[in-house]
Amino acid sequence: MKYTKRKLIKQSMFWLLLIVVSNVLVAQQELFSKELFLHDGDTLKYRLLLPKNFDENKAYPLVLFLHGRGESGNDNKTQLVHGSQLFLDNYESDAFPAIVIFPQCPKDDYWSNVKRDYSKTGLEKFKYKRRGKPTKAMQLVLDLMDDIAKKPYVKKNQIYVGGLSMGGMGVFDILKFRPNMFAAAFPICGGGNPKSVCKYADKVSLWVFDGGKDDVVDPYFSLRMVTALRKKGADVKLSYFENDNHNSWDSAFAEPELLSWLFSKSKK
Repeated sequence: MKYTKRKLIKQSMFWLLLIVVSNVLVAQQELFSKELFLHDGDTLKYRLLLPKNFDENKAYPLVLFLHGRGESGNDNKTQLVHGSQLFLDNYESDAFPAIVIFPQCPKDDYWSNVKRDYSKTGLEKFKYKRRGKPTKAMQLVLDLMDDIAKKPYVKKNQIYVGGLSMGGMGVFDILKFRPNMFAAAFPICGGGNPKSVCKYADKVSLWVFDGGKDDVVDPYFSLRMVTALRKKGADVKLSYFENDNHNSWDSAFAEPELLSWLFSKSKK
């Protein structure tokens, strides 16, 4: 009987702790306000995190983060699954006060204008276009960024973009569409067309992340972008996690110098 009571107490404590942790996570995510951007009859759902003690009479850096394919949808919530904690921790420490935006891509769209064939593997799975118009979702992000960048409380010389997987591809795409907007970028397990880097190689600092065992988006796509950027003399660094599969974003977010590197960059 004593053992049974002790076991029940332990179970009760476990579930209580789980509830507390879950409530904390929900409360943290709610720091990201739910927002809607309406443009030409279309709607982009996004989450917005303002700096602690935000003052619209001051100016802050702006960070755009593009989620992966698995977080697509219309709930304006799932896009926070990966990456939001990095910025919530920064919000709590107030080390780098910044405005952070997490838009959500619908399931029937894609951040990058890339031809996809999921019946194939490796290098045949994705064909990145050098030219072409942005996707509908990307165009809405471009319009949103154009709008927000005009606000007096945004530092025009400190606008950044990051993203993972589909979002990593989106990073390379948005840089070619807005080469003069961003001071720095950190694409994770993404890819792009190496011929397009000439548009931004001398304008944007990049930190590229990927995993050596990635069987979803071949790491070759990131490596060839880094090679192309280096040939153009770009300020680019690479973190290649040999034992990581597609979730190399876990290692990227754990990189202690990521945010200090990011916020050290500014447009001249």
